[in-house]
Amino acid sequence: MRFIKYLSITLFISTAAPALAATPCGGSFSGFVQNMANEAVSRGHDAGTVKQFFGSVRQDGKVLKADRAQGVFQKPFTEFAQHLISSNRLNTGRAKAKQYSNIFKRIEQQYGVSRGVLLAFWAFETDFGGFQGDFNTLNALVTLAHDCRRPHIFRPQVFAALELFEQDDFSPTRTTGAWAGEIGMVQMLPRDILVNGVDGDGDGHVSLKTSAPDALMSGGKMLSHLGWRKGEPWLQEVAVPANLDWSQTGLRTTKRASDWAALGVQPRHGNFAGHLPANILLPQGRNGPAFLAYPNFSVYFEWNQSYTYVLTAAYFANRLEGAPVMTRGNPAPGLSSGQMKQLQRKLAARGYDVGKIDGILGAGTRAAVQDIQQKLGLPADAWPTGALLSKL
Repeated sequence: MRFIKYLSITLFISTAAPALAATPCGGSFSGFVQNMANEAVSRGHDAGTVKQFFGSVRQDGKVLKADRAQGVFQKPFTEFAQHLISSNRLNTGRAKAKQYSNIFKRIEQQYGVSRGVLLAFWAFETDFGGFQGDFNTLNALVTLAHDCRRPHIFRPQVFAALELFEQDDFSPTRTTGAWAGEIGMVQMLPRDILVNGVDGDGDGHVSLKTSAPDALMSGGKMLSHLGWRKGEPWLQEVAVPANLDWSQTGLRTTKRASDWAALGVQPRHGNFAGHLPANILLPQGRNGPAFLAYPNFSVYFEWNQSYTYVLTAAYFANRLEGAPVMTRGNPAPGLSSGQMKQLQRKLAARGYDVGKIDGILGAGTRAAVQDIQQKLGLPADAWPTGALLSKL
């Protein structure tokens, strides 16, 4: 079945267009493209260039379908990590670390981002460049800008792509990538490429699709731009004592690593960065794996919003740099999607803001679970179980 709706778009652009307000979303797609083109000219872009840039744009129904059916990381952390971190990915990552050792040294010196961090993103985003997506990037961006779900995110990306086109680093017809407009081996949006793109191989262009040095250097610069703290750790596996105050775990409570150590928390390998603030993360409750998350871990959420994804990426970065396999523990079984929705409805009825009733253990639901566990006299480790559901 073909999902792409082809529209015949003829652009009529005034070369003396006055400054225009932001193009509103929705309405006729061809009219929206015309208005975007006029807005581009009003921003000072050459009318002929704008006509060439927007002339081939088509609305892509496959993009809208992908946006409506985004895959959510609903598997428990240990299962999700086991699925993504294969022996083949570990071996390939270590081989890439050697192959591009000089590039990683430059990244570490200039941006302070450790090689394992970028290798993990490279692996998860595109399997080291092997699967970068085949959606036409301009069609995807304009389709999502026209759609009224998140136009404020994608409109600026369209104009950023226009700037890349003017620099001969983007093609309206040939540039492809992910359905949401990300481009290249580490999947960066056009605006991020404009701000953080680096010509790592010295050929005069930023080519994130075909040049690993460009992609890796750009990814390192972007993480630095997002607040990565040079030379500091991001995640460390720990052993937690049975008498720990579980209500103090999670992203809401921060103590120095040395203070956690004083409470009986111990590193499973290496030493604590005792002076740094840190959080105890229990992705599957007090009987599952446990981690100490340092300030750099928060930068992961600027790259991706999924708790399970970023924790897995951070853990994989550790593995690529020599950390042993985590201790899985014996966590209590989690809830099914239907049970999670039932739990969310019960929490919402008690006044908790869990967001959409979607069966997903997001930040709001975790916080609510931890609070209600404490009120009910249960270990407040933010891991929802059948026992909690029965209590409610």
